[in-house]
Amino acid sequence: MYQPVERDIQLLRERAVQLAGQVARNKDGTLSDDELRPLRLQNGLYIQRHAPMLRIAIAYGMLNSRQLRALADVARRFDKGYGHFTTRQNLQLNWISVEDTPRALSDLAEVGLHGIQASGNCLRNITSDVLAGIAPDEILDPRPYAELLRQWSTFHPELTYLPRKFKVALTGTPEDRALAQVHDLAFEVVRAQPYAVFRVRVGGGLGRTPVLGPVIREELDWFDLLTYTHAVMRVYNELGRRDNLTKARIKILVRTVGLEVFRDLVEKEWAHLRDGPSRLMDGDLQRVTASFVEPDWTAGQIVIDPTNTLADKAQAEWQRWLNRNILPNKHNGYKAVLVPLKSAGRAPGDISSEEMEDVASLSDQFSQGFIRVSHSQDLVLPAVFEADLPALYTALRTRGLSHAVGGLLGDMVSCPGGDYCSLANARSIPIANDIAARYGNLDAQEDIGSLDLRISGCMNSCGHHHIGHIGILGVDKDGAAFYQLLLGGHSGHGAPAALGTVIGKAFAEDEIADAVEEILDFYLEVRVPGEIFREAVLRLGKDVFGKAADRARRPTQDEPEQGRASS
Repeated sequence: MYQPVERDIQLLRERAVQLAGQVARNKDGTLSDDELRPLRLQNGLYIQRHAPMLRIAIAYGMLNSRQLRALADVARRFDKGYGHFTTRQNLQLNWISVEDTPRALSDLAEVGLHGIQASGNCLRNITSDVLAGIAPDEILDPRPYAELLRQWSTFHPELTYLPRKFKVALTGTPEDRALAQVHDLAFEVVRAQPYAVFRVRVGGGLGRTPVLGPVIREELDWFDLLTYTHAVMRVYNELGRRDNLTKARIKILVRTVGLEVFRDLVEKEWAHLRDGPSRLMDGDLQRVTASFVEPDWTAGQIVIDPTNTLADKAQAEWQRWLNRNILPNKHNGYKAVLVPLKSAGRAPGDISSEEMEDVASLSDQFSQGFIRVSHSQDLVLPAVFEADLPALYTALRTRGLSHAVGGLLGDMVSCPGGDYCSLANARSIPIANDIAARYGNLDAQEDIGSLDLRISGCMNSCGHHHIGHIGILGVDKDGAAFYQLLLGGHSGHGAPAALGTVIGKAFAEDEIADAVEEILDFYLEVRVPGEIFREAVLRLGKDVFGKAADRARRPTQDEPEQGRASS
């Protein structure tokens, strides 16, 4: 991961001091709330339903133990002692005060963390694959290129007041584990020799109008990464809607003018930029790469069959953990380990200060101090000796962080929803907790098999409901919360990405978990041997699962129980 140099730290210190002055002027009345708003958003500070929220950018999901301890400390001193990891690899503090935010950011600056690019109409924090640099199927490690793009974009004046927020992803594998197709701009490595070449997608995104980003350029040489991005941003900045928030994203612009016209406009702009000062050179890549600190991969020893001396029941749990929470690592003798932030009574992605400190200590002991944040709101220890897996499992189990839910229903994704977010139409966390309680038994989850469930409290799709095998979207109907069910979505992990579609009418709050249960019960009845849920939906069609879900609907005054049951 990139190791901030003194210049980086000093810039972040100065930014925190600048925000402190802005907050002080707001408090004494010389800077209005409206004037403060864009300034605080540039530092990741929102005003949410009950309190301010600070979003902290974690560049392409990479953390070290010192940074995680700093996050734990800030959460304890300035918040309620916990944080929330998001689907974009960031951390949110949901109860911080406006006055405390500059102090928190000043402390985080010392470890290279900040809220810049975490909010506002700018080029947002860049994301990537949680296995970047260690994936066995990787063509090229995308992180140095993401870092080059991050450094260029962070204080770029043309990227500060865009028509709308702008999200970028880079991935180095044929399989899309970075959700590249649902980003405003995405770069996919297509080959590494004699130098890196990317495929470019533009105009993807979820929200009110979900779109899988089309390819705008099949091949882009790495040294054109910044200039081509600049060209795209200039076209978007000039033509993007600023009079209508729902139509301001680049996906609407691309759809309005057409991909071919948009490509021509970008190419025309690029002709003026391509050979300019932002064209990258070998020295730029060498400079950034030299600032990366990576685990020592030379000491790994392959262990064919790591064992654990546990009682029979615990031994079965250990084997399940090996099957579900161990991720591949291309370096001999090492594994990556999933640390799910999912369990009964826990909002998906939530983590206490004590747990952050525990994971930081375990990363020092077992992963050379390296940690990663996943798009599914979990943590990953990327550099664990195979021989250390039993000891790490025991330590995680003692701390309640060993739930073997990787790839199962228990690893569901959820936004904070109406319990926190001022934009939400409905609550997400209680729905996630209800479903988790019904399927708390891991045997039941294993029986269901591979399943990706995602929940959003509004159309902004922070829970990525469109790309879940089962998606749940909270909507408002005359002041009451209802939930739409979507089927057929897929993130692109292991199969082509797909967008789910709504099945039937929305469900009431006390019906939605029942509807999910009816769908899964029906799946267990009709599946063929070896068929996972997503495949069953493709084979049978969404409508038959929608009819199963309808069994969860409560009778209304116009629909008596007997008539409802017979329909």
